[in-house]
Amino acid sequence: MASKTYIISGAGSGIGKAIAQKLAAEGHVCFLLGRSEQTLRQTLSKLKGNGHQVLVADIRDKQSLAAAAAKIGGTLIDGLIANSGIGGENYWGDADRWDDIISTNLTGTYNFVNTFLPQLLNTGEEKQIVITSSVLARLGVANYSAYCASKAGLLGLMRSWAVQFAPQKILVNAICPGWVDTEMSQDGLQGIADNIGITKDEFYDIAMQSVPLRRMSQPDEIADLVYYLTRQRSITGQTIDINCGAIMNS
Repeated sequence: MASKTYIISGAGSGIGKAIAQKLAAEGHVCFLLGRSEQTLRQTLSKLKGNGHQVLVADIRDKQSLAAAAAKIGGTLIDGLIANSGIGGENYWGDADRWDDIISTNLTGTYNFVNTFLPQLLNTGEEKQIVITSSVLARLGVANYSAYCASKAGLLGLMRSWAVQFAPQKILVNAICPGWVDTEMSQDGLQGIADNIGITKDEFYDIAMQSVPLRRMSQPDEIADLVYYLTRQRSITGQTIDINCGAIMNS
């Protein structure tokens, strides 16, 4: 298979890092985008092959993204992996995190894709946009209103783009991971456990009761699904659940 070029947002850790490692291992070039140059360079050091680049940008900031786009100039891109996101609780009041979570997860994804869209439109072949949503796009969790709303919003955004970009042969899909063994998930486990006054291990056992396979996914499992989506030509406008059976849609 010919080498292709992908931009992965949120590539400094967790699922984004695993996606970059998978794509690079298959011979593709990865542009790693995120806010932390340090973590992006840590990912870069783990990638096989050559030509990979670090793009330091904040997806909430259009000017920051424009500077990253200028850095790669006229490079044609075969796919965008819109993976950046933040989690955690939010509460109404002066310290409410609603705006930060929505502007990162939902508006940031909108900014990221639109900034690099011109480089997708010019490739002449099928292109891919894969968006990382969440099982919480489909489920409600107390005090996660911003996160649930932002991840559900991504599914509407995905469907709209799938129709809008189809004439340009751009396929747009979303994945909905459940519990994945990442730092974000571990922090989430700890936060909920603290709120209800039990240990993280105790809450993990409770959380897994609603997961038929009784385990978290690993980041490389999510990366394998994303890699499949980048290779196919018939799936678009779809939400793919990958959550060890926590959600089963007919």
